[in-house]
Amino acid sequence: MAKIDLRTEIKEFLTSRRARITPEEAGLPAYGGNRRVKGLRREEVALLAGVSVDYYVRMERGSLAGASDGVLDAMASALHLDEAERDHLFHLARQSRTPGGPRRRRPAATVRPALQQVLDAITGAPAWICNSRDDVLATNHLARALYSPVLADPRRPANTARFVYLNPEAARTFFVDYDRIARDVAAKLRMEAGRHPHDEELITLVGELSTRSERFRQRWASQDVRLHRSGLKRMHHPVVGRLDLDVESMELPAEPGLILNVYTAPTGTATADGLALLSSWAADQENPVR
Repeated sequence: MAKIDLRTEIKEFLTSRRARITPEEAGLPAYGGNRRVKGLRREEVALLAGVSVDYYVRMERGSLAGASDGVLDAMASALHLDEAERDHLFHLARQSRTPGGPRRRRPAATVRPALQQVLDAITGAPAWICNSRDDVLATNHLARALYSPVLADPRRPANTARFVYLNPEAARTFFVDYDRIARDVAAKLRMEAGRHPHDEELITLVGELSTRSERFRQRWASQDVRLHRSGLKRMHHPVVGRLDLDVESMELPAEPGLILNVYTAPTGTATADGLALLSSWAADQENPVR
């Protein structure tokens, strides 16, 4: 992938969202049984959004530069966009309002020593910092132990998306819900593409994954987007076995683009016992008996 073309992104995103909604779901009458388009017609979306058909057609062809926030909100409602999809639409519009720029390299993300101290102070839970491209930038000792299969890749920074899509056998063994993880990883990268379509590292990563993984090409073509959020992550660690971990992902206001992830488990559960065992194993690995 040589570049992320903004007009194509807009066109394919709006077309894909329109195609998934039936007239019945939109509260519109469906006349006849032989509709030639999948989902809503353009004129039906225009009607629901309160704009002219010509205006909606121009927007769906990739022209969002002149769309007001009110129009974007109306489109989001007409297309039944969820929170992540709405945010993505606004990111695409915001990028459309700025002059097109060349591919650019964003400043290399570095983790301040004080943030590493925060990670190291979290001793009972895996904690790590990534950027929005899923580069693993800093870890505490438990996160290094937990993510040892991901960190086995000698490339630095290690990248979760590369692990999931380019080492699928190991990733499928490690992530119990591999298919969901693969979907979410691609959706988060698509979200990032809307925010930073000229990010050189992102373009390179998406290009590499698209070239080497058919699964990624299929997931990328779905146009799905997802926010970094809390949830449950189920893993099978090669040393301690099954771990069902509660995940909290928090953006760092002082470090735009960086995300703190902390994995925990309720006291008294098998996963809590597994984390304690993992901590002991990690200590042995980092301080071997001589």
